Amino acid sequence: YSAQGGVPLNSLQGNGGVGFNPLAYPAGQNQDPASSNSWDGVLGKPQFGAWYVTLSDVNVDWTAISAAETFFNRLELSYGNEVIAQDGQNTIHKDNLGAKLLLIPENAGKKAWVPAVAVGTLYKSTDFNTANDNSFDYYVVATKLITQLPKPVLISGGVLSTEEQVTGVFGFNDQRDLTLFGNIDILPVSWLALGLEYKQGAQFDTFQNADYWNAHAAWFVNAHVTLVAAYVNAGDETSTSKVGLGDGLVLSAQYAF
Repeated sequence: YSAQGGVPLNSLQGNGGVGFNPLAYPAGQNQDPASSNSWDGVLGKPQFGAWYVTLSDVNVDWTAISAAETFFNRLELSYGNEVIAQDGQNTIHKDNLGAKLLLIPENAGKKAWVPAVAVGTLYKSTDFNTANDNSFDYYVVATKLITQLPKPVLISGGVLSTEEQVTGVFGFNDQRDLTLFGNIDILPVSWLALGLEYKQGAQFDTFQNADYWNAHAAWFVNAHVTLVAAYVNAGDETSTSKVGLGDGLVLSAQYAF
């Protein structure tokens, strides 16, 4: 039976979302309602993502691969591996283990205004030379596809609790901060999404993360494949107050069974 490619993608950290941020929708739950497969409703369909980010301002090439699966249409489990290579520096490897639980399905109670709501966590570890090389993120996120407008619009937003320094690549702080994140996408045609994504940088006494944002286009090639291109701004790399990585180009290929 077939599945429909599209959101949620596997994010850079592997969980079901867009680029930086998770969506409330669990990944890998695409199913054919007409199927008699006994595993329907228990196992979703696995999906995979690959990302390439080039940040020329700081001479960084950032790659990520990941997989995600959903159980009982509610519980998403994911794994992601990131490799960050910078000219003249040791290559950094980062691993992410994710779990997300859908608390409220979209349109619950047959109410068209009800968003999907989920909570999640990411366990992250880095081999960067730091005393704090692992930590947990926690988040709550709400996502809604608005179909009553002339063109469908997807909106999503949430709150993240984190100790990350540059998403955890440079380790983790002794403090924890609450930050905001959000996405908006419009689907001008059925095979294309155009959108913006924003992630607020966590602020600690000894380390201040820059805010991140991107403008992206996602092409739903067919029922299985999605291709993404984006411009990303990861903060001012010359700033003396916040750690930024400059801007660059993002490419991604996603496959959903």
